[in-house]
Amino acid sequence: MQKVKRARLENETSGSWRSSLTSSGGRPRMTAVDALLENAEVVEMEETASSQFHVEKHSWEGLRDIIHGSRKYTGMIVNKAPHDFQFVRKTEESSPHSHRLYYLGMPYGSRENSLLYSEIPKKVRKEALLLLSWKQMLDHFQATPHHGMYSREEELLRERKRLGVFGITSYDFHRESGLFLFQASNSLFHCRDGGKNGFMISPMKPLELKTQCSGPRMDPKICPADPSFFSFINNNDLWVANIETGEERRLTYCQKGLSSVLDDPKSAGVATFVIQEEFDRFTGYWWCPTSCQEGPEGWKTLRILYEEVDESEVEIIHVPSPALEERKTDSYRYPRTGYKNPKISLKLAELQTDSQGKIVCAQDKELVHPFATMFPRVEYIARAGWTRDGKYAWAMFLDRPQQLLQVVFLPPALFIPVPESEEQRLEFAKAVPENVQPFIIYEEVTDVWINVHDIFYPFCQPEGREDELCFIRANECKTGFCHLYRVTVVLKRDSHDWTRPYVPSKGDFKCPIKEEVALTTGEWEVLARHGSKIWVNEETKLVYFQGTKDTPLEHHLYAVSYETPGEVARLTSLGFSHSCSMSQNFDMFISHYSSVSTPPCVHVYKLSGPDDDPLHKQPKFWASMMEAASCPADYIPPEIFHFRTQSDVELYGMVYKPHNLQPGKKHPTVLFVYGGPQVCREHRRHLRGAEPTPGNEDPCPFSGGGASRGLLWRREKARTCRASGSGLVRAAAEGLIPAAPTAVALRRQQKPCTCCSSGLVPATLVVVAAAATRASRRQQQVPQGSCASSLAAAAVAPATAATLWWQQPRACYLSGLVPAMPVAIAGAPVTVWMAYDTGYTERYMDVPENNQQGYEAGSVALHVDELPNEPNRLLILHGFLDENVHFFHTNFLISQLIRAGKPYQLQIYPNERHSIRCPESGEHYEITLLHFLQEYL
Repeated sequence: MQKVKRARLENETSGSWRSSLTSSGGRPRMTAVDALLENAEVVEMEETASSQFHVEKHSWEGLRDIIHGSRKYTGMIVNKAPHDFQFVRKTEESSPHSHRLYYLGMPYGSRENSLLYSEIPKKVRKEALLLLSWKQMLDHFQATPHHGMYSREEELLRERKRLGVFGITSYDFHRESGLFLFQASNSLFHCRDGGKNGFMISPMKPLELKTQCSGPRMDPKICPADPSFFSFINNNDLWVANIETGEERRLTYCQKGLSSVLDDPKSAGVATFVIQEEFDRFTGYWWCPTSCQEGPEGWKTLRILYEEVDESEVEIIHVPSPALEERKTDSYRYPRTGYKNPKISLKLAELQTDSQGKIVCAQDKELVHPFATMFPRVEYIARAGWTRDGKYAWAMFLDRPQQLLQVVFLPPALFIPVPESEEQRLEFAKAVPENVQPFIIYEEVTDVWINVHDIFYPFCQPEGREDELCFIRANECKTGFCHLYRVTVVLKRDSHDWTRPYVPSKGDFKCPIKEEVALTTGEWEVLARHGSKIWVNEETKLVYFQGTKDTPLEHHLYAVSYETPGEVARLTSLGFSHSCSMSQNFDMFISHYSSVSTPPCVHVYKLSGPDDDPLHKQPKFWASMMEAASCPADYIPPEIFHFRTQSDVELYGMVYKPHNLQPGKKHPTVLFVYGGPQVCREHRRHLRGAEPTPGNEDPCPFSGGGASRGLLWRREKARTCRASGSGLVRAAAEGLIPAAPTAVALRRQQKPCTCCSSGLVPATLVVVAAAATRASRRQQQVPQGSCASSLAAAAVAPATAATLWWQQPRACYLSGLVPAMPVAIAGAPVTVWMAYDTGYTERYMDVPENNQQGYEAGSVALHVDELPNEPNRLLILHGFLDENVHFFHTNFLISQLIRAGKPYQLQIYPNERHSIRCPESGEHYEITLLHFLQEYL
């Protein structure tokens, strides 16, 4: 066996690539793989035709047939699974069922989501597999608008939520009354099941809620204190209505009804673009869960906390309208990095109702001093809500660098009616008691960035201890890993004369922490983002959560005592990755789980065991809601491998082998990097599109993301991203080593050169990079698209990163450290970071004035001179209507390429936004990718 110093990966005849590997001084530039392979002992493969794996080429029509069949299978797996569960316990002793389970799902033979239910029996036979039947709640109801034409507001919300399914996509549920409220067919509908009227036995016709409003009613919610009322957003203002009487009342008057975005910059109760896209908050108002008895007998006051936004200083961008034949454009407010964000404030809407449910009066209230005066450092309202007893509204405030997060409690008495003059404001301020004030009950501080999440559970204050507050909160700034803490704070009250001007000073309103107890510890993480929840059982003093305690490759459901923390009990089975929902009385849970070799299952489990030891109750399989679909006969599951980087960090990768693997032969290889600063794609779960090629190329996905890796890893990624955006490509390059022919020890055992014990030898490589912080959010196994700032890799090195999925462009890929990769594919690329939004870009890159060099280094459009001169090396794809990564990015890149005389291929999707929605467009997109790889890889 002949040993060589470096693996010969590049084509010796590629003169143009060699020129781009040379530094300005004429010395060869060292790349990541160069450095990694410098001392590697590898086997030199003969450059003979016999060592090449034969790749069967398909015609366009042939690829179309392959993709068409694949999409049918993956669509069935992904869209079929039930979700958004609500358990309702049945109290009748004579009933054979313990719970009725409500959820959204796609029944067999249907193409849209619907509202369904199943009955969970009290008893099951041990030897039998009980498959629960899915029962329709709604009788012959079509939820999708005619011809699939959504309003502009609904269409944009679907983009932000990454929703690909049709039908009912969410619903609100009032447990005591059995009321369901949901959006469908460009209107609002309601129905009832359970409550005082009992449970239905046959499908019902939902009732449409008529309105006098023009335009769509968005974000509908049931009033938790009085389910006769519901709220919605219409034309950027907040409304309420009575379900029984049909009475409607407009609560806010931010919008003037003007057609121009320029002239109508205010909104109430609406989450802005950046808040939705970058912070996963999709609502801008919150009902108080309780009512106050005020005025005559039977009268009550209902409250809504809402965010008011003024975008008058935010830049307006123009995007082609979906009605292309009309040659119109849609206008949007879009805060570019380094420029103004919207002005924000929190306000209170109050309405009084009489004993008949009639709205007697409504009042708009604001803080006793302007929001910006009381909280001058706040740039984003990340989350908000109410305590369960309604005593306090709360909010999570974030500064612009996203390095300081404050949890603030606001008593309703701190809000005064909106005054018409300064004199009136002083009169209202006199009525505010001196001991009424905001309370900053918790702070998180870091020198990297703070991940916003939903894990916050305030306990109700016990009688006699109104000056103390206890809550459970997830924090990753303390140890570098996200863990749960039980915190007790003292509500420190000062005396304030609110008629005087307020001058903020450090430490104002900050409450001392009496006790902070870690409920979980270790080098693993509690899952807190992307809709993750905790379930707190105050009777047994247990908190249930999802985390990665056993392995970062799997998500599991755990329980721990919050009163006497210590042992953490796992409730789900190893070998799978689980997404769970707990019943409201903590006796059952549902797990949607899968592995790389097992498609998704949805099973119901019952917790059984002695009541005096609730932590050790064991899950018992009870029933199945969905069994795993059979995989295609030729499906080959991926193998997961791991390696240590030069920074001594353990990372994971996946290898998908060809169907006809021939040990020792060279195989075209695709390196797929879905690894922004937040994501780990390598989980033991079944992935949609597990074989993105028709069995001929061998994709080798790898993620260098920071999920489950802690704060120290993200600190390093922040440093490299802000400097040049090189860190993630470097990690990807290092990931090539386990997948390259370096397994000398195995060769000595008379085995072929291996990649994860396979006979895989990378011949021609292409990086497929999709840098993202939010794996498809609601459906993590469904990457609906991808990044393409990874194109920046091509700016410096001969190896150009390509992107195979269509998702928001993420993290920075400038240093192009992977050699000998002949093609690049970029979908919806961010080519100039100065043109992307504030929330995302500044989180990782700082503001441009503090990091001009990093912004320039990370913008591929400024480095096109270093892209290759050969044709068929670069494919760019973009939706023309993209309001997220605007088509400007592709337009500017192409202009620069033309000026530099560089070749490229371009595929535009005229009627698509950032995500491809139309099935025909999605199919065409996948065929285009495969055909490009087949012809030029």
